Parts: sequence; C-alpha cells; structure tokens
Amino acid sequence: MLKLLFVPYRRCTRRMMTTLSQTKELFRRAEAVCFDVDSTVIKEEGIDELAKFCGVGDAVTEMTRKAMGGSMTFKKALTERLSIIRCSREQVNKLITDHPPQLTPGVRELVDRLHELNIKVFLISGGFRCIVEHVATQLNIPLNHVYANRLNPLNGSLNIHNRPLEYAGFDESQPTAESGGKGKVISMLKEQYGYETVVMIGDGATDLEACPPASAFIGFGGNVVRPQVKERSSWYVTSFGELLKELEKI
Repeated sequence: MLKLLFVPYRRCTRRMMTTLSQTKELFRRAEAVCFDVDSTVIKEEGIDELAKFCGVGDAVTEMTRKAMGGSMTFKKALTERLSIIRCSREQVNKLITDHPPQLTPGVRELVDRLHELNIKVFLISGGFRCIVEHVATQLNIPLNHVYANRLNPLNGSLNIHNRPLEYAGFDESQPTAESGGKGKVISMLKEQYGYETVVMIGDGATDLEACPPASAFIGFGGNVVRPQVKERSSWYVTSFGELLKELEKI
C-alpha cells in the first residue's frame, strides 16, 4: 500500500491504461465499491436539475461542465453555482417530490448483486446530501455509507418570519466539498474498515483523481462521455450491464 502513496498521479494513470485485466480482477475481488452519483448512479446532475427548477439552469450548467471536466476547482464551481441558485429548503424538498432523481438503468441490479456478494457499496458525491440520501434509500444503501455535501441555511436552523429557509452555502469541512475530496473519503474508508481493495466508479475528473488511493478506477459513460476521463480510464464502460457481467465470473 505504501507504494501507491508515493506514485505520481500521471504515472499512476499511465500504468492504469495498460492494465485492463488487472482492473477487472480488482473489481471482482473488491471489498468495497464506491460510486459517484450525478451522471453515474442517476441520469442527471443534481445541482443542474435544482438550478433549472429555480429558473437559473443555463447559468449553472456551464459551471458544472467546467467542474466535471477539470478546468475549474470543484469548490469554486460549487460556491459560484450556489450563489446563483440561492435555493430554499422548500424548493429542494419540492424538487425531490416533483422531480425525483432518475436511476441509471442497471444500477439497481448491480448494487443488489454487490450486496449479495457482501461487497460494501458507498456513494461519494459532490452533490447535496439531501438528494443523495434519497438515491441511497432507493438502492438500499445505508445512509452512513453516503458522503456528500451539506447545505448551510442562511438564517440558521429556524425559519424566521415564516419565510422559506434559504441556503447560503455549504459545509466546507466536508471532504467532498473540494477537489481531491473523493480520494480523501476513500482513504478514510480504508483506514476505518481496513479495506485493501476499493474500486471507484464515476464519470468525471473528480472521480478519476480518486485513484490512488482507490485500488482501481472504472470510467462510466452511460449518461455523459467526458473525453479526458475516457482516455485516461483503464476500463471504460457505457452500461452497468458490463460490470454485472463481470461479476458473473465470481
């Protein structure tokens, strides 16, 4: 494990590109599998959907693209997007009720199979916990296996003068609030549970950079294809059926 800690990022990525069979083997014998949520477990980007719901979709979508493509730090993109959205708790709850996140085809079957094999499943998201928890519940993933950002209310915990509680920002102490945060979560999981083999699955640059400390990274392009992620992934899939088929070899 010490070897991975000192391998430069570029060198690790280059080595991954030549080890497709090793990546598949690591997936089959993983102790834990970590999924990104937006555009991976669910079809959409949660923050983009919230922006559309609040009438500022166009202004936010471009920032999401930059953040996922790696041309803007995640924390900066999240801060700027929230400053535009200025959503209330009421709006967030109504979004989940009226337009619940749509699961990507095949993910429910894949998660069920991982559970059957006693492979632990975690959701690690740069999105909002209130939305990600809804997704976790649909997939029977324990809520203590969810790592995501928490929204901070503008007026504290109370709704003053009966006004909708507005969110002013996010909890910057959460590891998922910044670039490199998903890797920090995986390091925490390995330390806390003693996992040796952890696989990360996702569509974006923030997912790719989580390896290492993840033992392997699987790029997912079933909802959106990000060229730099596809090019740098040792194993790139466009459907969860490909991963489920690999598990049949166990």
